[in-house]
Amino acid sequence: MRPLEVRRLGRVSYGDALSLQESLVEDRRAGRVGDVLLLLEHPHVVTLGVKRDAAASHVLATPEALAARGIQVVETGRGGDVTYHGPGQIVGYPIVDLNPDRRDVHRYVRDLEEVMIRTAADVDVAARRIEGLTGVWVGTDKLGAIGVRISRWITSHGFAFNVTTDLTHFDLIVSCGIRDRGVTSLARLLGRSVEMTEVEHLLARHFCGVFDRKLVQTAIEVTNQ
Repeated sequence: MRPLEVRRLGRVSYGDALSLQESLVEDRRAGRVGDVLLLLEHPHVVTLGVKRDAAASHVLATPEALAARGIQVVETGRGGDVTYHGPGQIVGYPIVDLNPDRRDVHRYVRDLEEVMIRTAADVDVAARRIEGLTGVWVGTDKLGAIGVRISRWITSHGFAFNVTTDLTHFDLIVSCGIRDRGVTSLARLLGRSVEMTEVEHLLARHFCGVFDRKLVQTAIEVTNQ
């Protein structure tokens, strides 16, 4: 069983998190680090996937309206369409080597869904997959989104899990380019606040269970940007 280091970073700007991922991917490829899972929150940001034009067309607010609310718009190297990240949402960035036995992109995405489904179940929320769509759902509302990058079987980017997210920010976009479905959070579904640290712990534990990893260290480097 391979070790997994979990780094819980608090609130980190999207640009800083992207730079950290890029550095860790190179370190992982060179064998300088083992598998790492970053868990963090972002300040308000709208991110566009690799199909930039299609993703940009799903941003409903004007650049001026976004700027007035302090929301950045950032192009990324991940798959997927447009999404929102912000406080109350746990973002997971696995930097994991899928060699030699997990070299299957479809399986990797399904495994990330399984991590979120098991986490939701632990707080009595029955999340599920919907055939033909990515992410995890409760009814017709998305609870957790996925957008990944895999380079020579080293992963980056990952998943976003809504815990206490202010869901009104999703009104500014067509989330993931899907017009006929909504977005939800654990807090909305449960009718109460949920501790972010509790959910981080569950996500880390279930990631290890799904990916057959051993949690050997949890680095807590909380920042608030």
